[in-house]
Amino acid sequence: MEYLVRPARITDIDRLVAMSDAELRVGRGASPLDAADLLRQLVYLPQASIFIAESQRHVVGGAVLALRPSVRAGGFVGTIDLLVVDPDHDADRVADALIEEVVRSASNKGCTLVEAVRPEDDAALSRWKAMGFAPAAPRIQRTVAAVGSTSRRF
Repeated sequence: MEYLVRPARITDIDRLVAMSDAELRVGRGASPLDAADLLRQLVYLPQASIFIAESQRHVVGGAVLALRPSVRAGGFVGTIDLLVVDPDHDADRVADALIEEVVRSASNKGCTLVEAVRPEDDAALSRWKAMGFAPAAPRIQRTVAAVGSTSRRF
């Protein structure tokens, strides 16, 4: 099965929230916005990107990339804030396609580093390592070169 990864549209948000409901409830506390409202706002903000994986025009996964400046990192840091895959689809292939697109986008936006919460599952950690991420304190991260820099790696 082939998966297409594209930027999210406002109409994709409800499906993304439905797939990631349990993950989005953790740590939400007393936020005035629910997850769907926040994600709808992020669709239009330049400091975040939401990507959707689809198969046969159905949303089967999604990822959120949040950008922040970092003096320590020497530029912007992209954080993979959410990565979710429909359990009825090939989790490895969908996640890999989403991560590749997030890393490409982060590089295009001038990020010098991409990070994500370190997975507790050894198989998931191995998948991230295979994609170039390395453990770094409580997170995993991957160094990327900004578009236009002389040290850009593919």
